[in-house]
Amino acid sequence: SDVCSSDLRYVKDLRDIAVIKAAAEKAGWQTRPSPRKDQTGDKVSGRGIAYAQRNGTRVAMIAEVDIDRHSGKIWVRRFTVAHDCGQIINPDGLRLTVEGNIVQGISRTLWEEVKFDNKNVTSVDWLTYPILDITETPDQIDVVLIDHPEIAPSGAGEPSSRPIAAAIANAVFDATGVRIRRVPFSPDNVKSALS
Repeated sequence: SDVCSSDLRYVKDLRDIAVIKAAAEKAGWQTRPSPRKDQTGDKVSGRGIAYAQRNGTRVAMIAEVDIDRHSGKIWVRRFTVAHDCGQIINPDGLRLTVEGNIVQGISRTLWEEVKFDNKNVTSVDWLTYPILDITETPDQIDVVLIDHPEIAPSGAGEPSSRPIAAAIANAVFDATGVRIRRVPFSPDNVKSALS
């Protein structure tokens, strides 16, 4: 991977460094300036990295996205996740859990929003509370599992959900130069942020 030591200067824990490097290596990360200045037209692409800990589990992930600047629509094309939850008991179950978290987290990041009026919740069906459509799921989700048999398992149900929105937001910044800090990144909200 092309993640140099200066990129990791604030990360001290060896497990944290290992999970970040594993995600970068699997994704083929190459250091370059961000945001990208080499794109013109409505269709742009970017990549973003994010990292989180939860109850001892470490997760680093890279999102690769395409964005239509005219419509505001984001497509998450690829997600690369490195996951360290200590000892791995069931690698197949763990990989599927991480993949499920990625799909659910993308849905929450791009679409899901509970809306209210003065009296009630107005998000009452799939039209008023949209979720990720099967055609919008990533083409590729790569999961790198880091096993530490000497460390008690620290859980895998939710840690990979944590950094999803941050990775997508960083990819949007890489593609457009615009920081979006509030979900959902729905087309209307993205279009508004880009204008």
